[in-house]
Amino acid sequence: MTKITKEEVKKVAQLARLELDVNEINNHAEQLEKILEYITQLEKIDTENVPCTTRALEVTNVFRKDEKKKYDGTEELLQLGPSREDEYFKVPKIISE
Repeated sequence: MTKITKEEVKKVAQLARLELDVNEINNHAEQLEKILEYITQLEKIDTENVPCTTRALEVTNVFRKDEKKKYDGTEELLQLGPSREDEYFKVPKIISE
């Protein structure tokens, strides 16, 4: 595997418009090298019989029966709006004929 050079770190920093000093460039080069070494280790793992997944824990939807219920707070909700007409909110016209 090729080593990450300081020049490559400088180039990426320039593209990302980051100002890095010499210590930061050296630090980032070392960290990137370690990351690439870890990826090389991961590539060696046999994943042939491992099913694809999108998350570590399985998530399932919780369903409930859809039931119609009477809501008693309609009047309170309508009073929260800036304007109303009967049992509806009144809004400005946005579509011209």
